[in-house]
Amino acid sequence: MTADHHLPNTLGRPGYAADREPVLTIAPGTGETIGFETTDAVYAELDDHHDMAQLQAPINPVTGPVYVEGAEPGDTLAVTIHDIELTTHGWSVSLPGSGALQHVMGDRVFTRRCPIEDGVVHVTDRHAFPVRPMIGCIGTAPAAGENSTIMPAYAEGGNMDVTEARPGSTVYLPVRVPGALLSIGDIHAIMAEGESSFVAIEAQGTAVVSVDLVKGGPELRAPRIETADEWLFVGLGEPVQESIRRGYEDAYAFLVDEHGWSGDDAYAVLSAVGDSKLGGPTGSGAPDPLHPFDAVGAVTLHRVPKAVLEPAEMPTP
Repeated sequence: MTADHHLPNTLGRPGYAADREPVLTIAPGTGETIGFETTDAVYAELDDHHDMAQLQAPINPVTGPVYVEGAEPGDTLAVTIHDIELTTHGWSVSLPGSGALQHVMGDRVFTRRCPIEDGVVHVTDRHAFPVRPMIGCIGTAPAAGENSTIMPAYAEGGNMDVTEARPGSTVYLPVRVPGALLSIGDIHAIMAEGESSFVAIEAQGTAVVSVDLVKGGPELRAPRIETADEWLFVGLGEPVQESIRRGYEDAYAFLVDEHGWSGDDAYAVLSAVGDSKLGGPTGSGAPDPLHPFDAVGAVTLHRVPKAVLEPAEMPTP
């Protein structure tokens, strides 16, 4: 898919901040598309050196930011993902001290170049899987300070690593500063739920998106994602039980405050069909500076099927 505007990965840098100079200004709701190109340079360096100390390229740079005309604090940015174009290969790597399998992998730096051909990623000599491209890092600028693009995840988004940030989905992000300042990076060719390795199958690529603006409330306290069939509410909190609680509360408020349901109905329906799951492992609390890859808390996702928002006939006994 050819985007109306192309932002090369040379514009990528780590972090989200309000003082970043926009690289593009766009009007919301026009349908104009923006291609955010990302890079896999850090993984190529790891493959060359197998030594974290020799890295020159940053981990998870994000391309942007894009200034959205009319976006003001309290609004919501709606980012629709139309396409994610991959290049010729992805990477499976291990970063010492990171991921659920860090004790198994130890201190060595493992790297593997995974060819991508005809929509299939070759992960081993015997295992190839259809690509499921997604955006790992998507967010807006905070009102003050700088949000990391490695960890944690924030109310404004960032490195959430959720598989639903994929073509066909719309990601809703809170606006904290004029123009929102949207940036995107960290494309994955494929990622298992929960991202056991902390990095999945990373890949260079281009995410093609369009932006719209929802003026006024409700002001989001965490991102939400709309797919063809579901609304998903991102939970952020420490420990993981707090993340789950906050995600379910946002789903409950969506039904009660935004759709006029009674609290009892919302409670019962969420108990029946409001599934939840782990998202990425980046957590929602800043890690110990001495152990920068140790996740604190967890990202969780909480689903509301769109079908429950539609009038439905009672099933026949």
